[in-house]
Amino acid sequence: MKEKLIRFMAGRYGFDTFGRFTLIAALVVMVLSTFFQSGILTILSWALIIYTYFRMFSRNVYKRAAENQKYLAKTYKIRCWFGKQKNLMAQRKTHHIYRCPTCSQKIRVPRGKGKIEIRCPKCNTTFIKKS
Repeated sequence: MKEKLIRFMAGRYGFDTFGRFTLIAALVVMVLSTFFQSGILTILSWALIIYTYFRMFSRNVYKRAAENQKYLAKTYKIRCWFGKQKNLMAQRKTHHIYRCPTCSQKIRVPRGKGKIEIRCPKCNTTFIKKS
């Protein structure tokens, strides 16, 4: 069975980031359509699901890749912001992040060192904070 699926998908585009977005959007719209009893939302959700499957089984790989690249280009700033937030949350376990009172530069200081004098690398201002 697995080999048949592999043979069927050979030469087809498959699943990508834009496909994942359209599928999630379809599921959200489908849930909303059940709450609001809206036929338009139901049709929209089915259209998104059909479009997702159309993209997945398409043999025009070049066009589907161009669509995905366009989607990635439009969502670049949002994805970078969320990536930075994820990185900051991971660092908060081991480091404090302070802002310089003069230039507002972010400074990362290890936790558990007590009161320390911090020197800003950008403007050389020193200030005392608890780490």
